[in-house]
Amino acid sequence: MSGAVRTPYAAAVTGLGLLTAAGIGTEASWQEVTRANVPSGVRQPAELCDLPNDFMYLIDGLDVEAALDASTRRLTDRFSQLAVLAAREAVADAGLDPTAWDGDRVAVVIGTANGGLPAYDEQHTTLLERGPHRVSPALAVLTTGNNAAASVCRDLGARGPSLSVNTTCASGTDATGIARQLLRAGMCDIAIAGGAESACSRLLVASMCKMKGLSTRREHPAAACRPFDADRNGFVMGEGAGLLVLERPEHARARNARVRARIVGYGTSNDAYAPVAPHPEGAGAERALRAALADADVRAADVGHVNAHGTSTVLNDLIEGTMLRRVLGEHPLVTSTKAMTGHTLGAAGGIETAFTVLALQHQLVPPTANLESPDPAIPVDVVRGEARPARLDCAVKTSLGFGGHNAALVISRG
Repeated sequence: MSGAVRTPYAAAVTGLGLLTAAGIGTEASWQEVTRANVPSGVRQPAELCDLPNDFMYLIDGLDVEAALDASTRRLTDRFSQLAVLAAREAVADAGLDPTAWDGDRVAVVIGTANGGLPAYDEQHTTLLERGPHRVSPALAVLTTGNNAAASVCRDLGARGPSLSVNTTCASGTDATGIARQLLRAGMCDIAIAGGAESACSRLLVASMCKMKGLSTRREHPAAACRPFDADRNGFVMGEGAGLLVLERPEHARARNARVRARIVGYGTSNDAYAPVAPHPEGAGAERALRAALADADVRAADVGHVNAHGTSTVLNDLIEGTMLRRVLGEHPLVTSTKAMTGHTLGAAGGIETAFTVLALQHQLVPPTANLESPDPAIPVDVVRGEARPARLDCAVKTSLGFGGHNAALVISRG
């Protein structure tokens, strides 16, 4: 840390919950990401049959029916179900008992980009094929973006601030930063924050294929997502949820909680440039990152690791990598974990913040899977091949989203 005239607000991360195509649960996801085997979660769902991109990362083996009662399943789309299950894991990991806490002092902030879009697909088909009288009355509830946050609140008895964040692919990162601000303002003692997404929608994927944002490497789908590789040609969608339990430092101390890491800085911005393409010089992403560093009172030289947005698109990886070099220099160890999880859109920031916390805790940077030929135009040290042990005191998570949204978090060791 630099010589400070103030003390940055350090929200304590006391719990993690992860559901990803890499694994069910935090430990399984982390173990798979650090091994960086050939991604095992890529599937070809029937909904995407015959599209130029007919594959995505899906969570295999998750028994939602056993975990959630019929009423909850009926009133939630899959993104909300993933959020509820990830929140349960995060709260249990934090050693908290929802039957004993003061629910009025518990906030829930969850990001999502698409909400219950698959339910719209399903019910639109029902409307066309069977008529309006067969459309589900629950559609108006279960498809809304706030359904994940609302469902987690009901499930856990959290009655404090409840927010849904949609800054597209930066949603989970912004949600975590906003949760820290709620704690900082004294509006809650505990905040459950991150992102959830499950957008296996034929309509959405067809549109993204036309936009030419998705990889069309159908001959080898598991190798299609290859962040920072010279041969990258687009991203691959995925589903998942990543939620963190954040607490006011004094609240965590009072109950002698284990602190995995601390969120010490947050920055957010907009490019105000284009609906889809990032600013060609990464100006908005740079503003968000510099704001987060200033908020944390951290120098560039203090940052040892970056979990980058790293989508595997030609422009994003080049622009982000160049921006990271400009702001942080050449020393941080950079990774993208999307080749193991897919691009989970609004959930990505929550999932990848959790991975950043784990990297700090284990002093280990996961490799970027499928990275065979690093793009020489991207001037950062991207970890590949094997996970790299390192002395890490401070790390950064960056996110860039459609609409020009950018967000960054600075995270320190617990």
